[in-house]
Amino acid sequence: MATMSLAAASPLASTPGGVAAPAPRTAFLGLRAGGAPATRFFPALAAAPQPAAGRGAAAAVVQMAKREQELEEIRDMSTERLEEEVVDLKGELFLLRLKRSARQEFKNSEFGRMRKRIARMLTVKREREIEQGINKRLSRKLDRKWKQSIVVRPPPSLRENKEE
Repeated sequence: MATMSLAAASPLASTPGGVAAPAPRTAFLGLRAGGAPATRFFPALAAAPQPAAGRGAAAAVVQMAKREQELEEIRDMSTERLEEEVVDLKGELFLLRLKRSARQEFKNSEFGRMRKRIARMLTVKREREIEQGINKRLSRKLDRKWKQSIVVRPPPSLRENKEE
């Protein structure tokens, strides 16, 4: 029994005479450089079953749909609401940095998620400015005024904690 498990684990397959023979190799063709299909040069591949799209392809489609859905939600917001949301998310990001420095428990993936959400919101804000014909220089001037007008307030997660 022990020899069977060793033979199965090794790359060599056992033969009836007890002599080990190399296991059959797979027909790995590498990456196609484009242009001609592989079946033109290797007709045996035409009859071989093609691998079905796995879970990875379906998951990528679902993530793309979520991102598009989130972008639609962001685009539906008013500019004022968008600015408020950016301020709130930046406050949450600041709290995450505090938690990290204090070595408290937090989700590390939240950093990237929040930064990307902030970037999407600021991108939509800039798209709206471009539609209005506001050039880059004026946009920066308006952005500076907006940042100075921000009233510091606790982020939503702290407001919820105070209410409880």
